[in-house]
Amino acid sequence: PQERRRRVAPLAAAPPARAGDEPLLRGIFEIGKRSCDVVLSARRLRWSPILPESPTGDSNVALQSQEEIIEMKDVFSVKLKRRRFAGQKKGGTLLGITIFKFLNKEENKLTDCAVHLNNLSEDHCQSWFRHLKEILNGFQNRPKSLKVFVNPSSHKREAAHVYYEKVAPLFNLADIKTDVTVTEYEGHALSVLKECDLQAFDGVVCVGGDGSVSEVVHGLLLRAQIDAGKGTDCVSKPVRAPLPLGVIPAGTTNILAHTLYGIKHAVTATLHIVLGHIQAVDVCTFSTQSKLLRFGFSAMFGFGARTLALAEKHRWMPSSQRKDFAFIKTLADLKPEECELSFLPLQIPQEESHEKDRYVKPNQLQRYKNDQWQKIQGHFLNVSIMAIPCLCSMAPRGLAPNTRLNNGSMALIVVQNTSRTEFIKHLKRYTSVHNQFSFPFVETYTVQEVKVQPKPKSGSDAKENMCLSAASEEGNYPWNIDGDLMKEASEVHVRVHPQLIDLYGVNTDDLESSQATCNCI
Repeated sequence: PQERRRRVAPLAAAPPARAGDEPLLRGIFEIGKRSCDVVLSARRLRWSPILPESPTGDSNVALQSQEEIIEMKDVFSVKLKRRRFAGQKKGGTLLGITIFKFLNKEENKLTDCAVHLNNLSEDHCQSWFRHLKEILNGFQNRPKSLKVFVNPSSHKREAAHVYYEKVAPLFNLADIKTDVTVTEYEGHALSVLKECDLQAFDGVVCVGGDGSVSEVVHGLLLRAQIDAGKGTDCVSKPVRAPLPLGVIPAGTTNILAHTLYGIKHAVTATLHIVLGHIQAVDVCTFSTQSKLLRFGFSAMFGFGARTLALAEKHRWMPSSQRKDFAFIKTLADLKPEECELSFLPLQIPQEESHEKDRYVKPNQLQRYKNDQWQKIQGHFLNVSIMAIPCLCSMAPRGLAPNTRLNNGSMALIVVQNTSRTEFIKHLKRYTSVHNQFSFPFVETYTVQEVKVQPKPKSGSDAKENMCLSAASEEGNYPWNIDGDLMKEASEVHVRVHPQLIDLYGVNTDDLESSQATCNCI
């Protein structure tokens, strides 16, 4: 009989090699029970099956389409694969190499998967392992050491479970060292961040809800001002945060996680951190004339703040019931706040104005081109000031879809006094594909600075004070800043500071959900 020879399938034709495409190694591994010709370059790993040559010697063109490729930027770990006996922790029979990469499973959800390259040669595998590790170590933004904060009280007290069951295993797989602090009280993370040696870490991670993340963001930026020798009472030009922040969603709403990743999914968030996907994000300062109140991304005054204030008074209730109760009760006792709004419009070049202002009513365009402060005075049901889109499951298009993560502006959304029926219609629009701003009582502005000056009430409303925690006896008014309740009696000045912190994540402008959002507006 004619001797059958084995032939290496030709690699698919490729364009001229770019930098990083030159082959570093070439060898044979068994992948998926098939012998394959494997080629490694700095940019990718590719392989084709090795099959017997046909008796006629014809080239099997179909084989060329079977070439598979892994982009090295998608790989987050590589390990030597060994067979070990029960209880054996070291050594064992070498079986090959396992490569761990992320896989885009559906929409914005990421998952991890493993590719096994089997070869029993110790020298062969060690050589490949060293080259693979050198490539992974060359990705500069990937963290090697992280400071982790876990809030065990978040949502259904699931943060610790989320971290130790879903996040920590991936950090360990990626050889990332961690120093974990399980917070014991409100302000614990802030205290630790003021004192710990941040130079020992490549990044900070928060496992919790919006309130926990807000505290860590505030702590990181306060620490930056302290290290720079700046005062923390008045911060007109703050220093950037020293380290990037990763957000693992384990709360109820998880606005920042949704905005960064397009989804509430702990594994997706972890893989973005492991892979070093960094996004610069704008941050606001909230301050009075005498002191800095907070660093943050968004705030609500009026209905949104009253709802939070009432929910905080009923902490004894389960989280979901507490928020539903507060929402319904505040809506039932709907009352406007009298205040004066001053804002400095964002400067937009004339040729870009119509594209930038597509969410704004035509009669408001002229205000954007004026560099003077504008003032509005009246009775408002809600005032939102947001430097990020604020996506969440209840508002998939975002609470402020007319802003972005790092465009150096804030969305000022003003809801004037109207009937309860009309206000409910406005709120329902957030959950739909319709524009929530297309009401005559809703105005939107793109701004750089905002000042909110509440007007003292002429009389005391006992029922409002008791149920809604609105203006207290001392004259304080509630603010909802990134899900944290703050009370302030005097004028609050909000400034946006471009790209003040780096966050692990991707720009939602590129996410499928955000693309759908923009198409629906």
